[in-house]
Amino acid sequence: MMKTKVSLLLLSFSGITLSKPVKQAFYDAGSNLQVVMQGQVFDVPSDPQPGFNLNLSELRLVQLSEGQEPVWMTELEKIEAKAKGLRFFDVTENRDLGSSADLRVATKTSYPPLSAHEQVTKVIKTLSTEGPRANLMKFSSFRTRYYRSETGKESQQWLLSKINEITADFASPSLKSLISVDEFHHSWGQHSIIVRINGSDAADDRIIILGAHQDSTNLWPFLAAPGADDDGSGSVTILESYRALLESDFHPIRPVEFHWYSAEEGGLLGSQAVAQHYESQGSKVYAMSQYDMTAWVKRGTPEEVGVIVDYVDSTLTEFNKGLITEYLDIPFVETKCGYACSDHAPWSKAGYPSIFTIEAAFENSNHRNIHTANDRIDISDEFSFSHMLEFSKLAVAFAIELGC
Repeated sequence: MMKTKVSLLLLSFSGITLSKPVKQAFYDAGSNLQVVMQGQVFDVPSDPQPGFNLNLSELRLVQLSEGQEPVWMTELEKIEAKAKGLRFFDVTENRDLGSSADLRVATKTSYPPLSAHEQVTKVIKTLSTEGPRANLMKFSSFRTRYYRSETGKESQQWLLSKINEITADFASPSLKSLISVDEFHHSWGQHSIIVRINGSDAADDRIIILGAHQDSTNLWPFLAAPGADDDGSGSVTILESYRALLESDFHPIRPVEFHWYSAEEGGLLGSQAVAQHYESQGSKVYAMSQYDMTAWVKRGTPEEVGVIVDYVDSTLTEFNKGLITEYLDIPFVETKCGYACSDHAPWSKAGYPSIFTIEAAFENSNHRNIHTANDRIDISDEFSFSHMLEFSKLAVAFAIELGC
């Protein structure tokens, strides 16, 4: 079909200089708005789409880089920015995040030498690939887990029911009395999930957090997005760690929490809301670790754990490296991800020590399939449940070494 370009330029960013120019949206001869992203042409719907609560014209306040003032853009412009590889915080509802960060940054957190080898190795021996495989098959079977979709809500409710099932099946009566499973509500309907195992020392309320994001997206969010690797893999990775800890009757000294965030793909919306709430409540976070994409071993590359070293807490990162060396069967490689790369970033913004561990060196991760309908467990033998198991080991070690 012949297309006539007209002067509708998206992403005018109020003076922000972009390293990657953004394509123009245009009208075709029939006056239907279309947009070009990564060489593909998408029709922009003028009416609400069945199963989605997404207004592409809604204005959002977005922070594109550290130290830059946020700028207003539409939801459509956000989608196009993401397609260009730009990472950002959507701060529309979370403008106060980090308002008291200086108070925490001024006090440097330190971490003890590793001392729970016997307990950690006992628990990691009980980890399995069977549960993660079954859980991920189900979790990635939803057409999309996009945070503004009906199936995104349904997938969140399935995950919540699975967490409750695991808690009921594997926690002892005494441990159940320490556990709470809660939804952290969001206006878009797909809620974050927070599981807390209370600590035995009432005087030590420093929280250990293990996080992943439950949502998925396609380049064009109305299309299918099974999200097996991004971040179904991280979600079931920490779920398996949670199961194994319960089976071992893990009673931490200080509170340990597992977080499954909504709306990471929309600009870290869920984790920002949670972190801002913790900050406003004066909560103490001892350490936060994010697991986003844990399954891919690119053919022809060594099997490694990617340790992100930019926009993270350096002391906690060194501690994490020690865990990998001590408890995993594969080495780590240092790598970088950039600004606002995943759900650890809001915690860093709030002044809490946070880190991020990924499936490989960033350049060797699963860029070819994420944000497409091909992000499936059966797309390639490069998708590895045994690789995911290494990250479950890491999460167990993180919880025990810091929680006890």
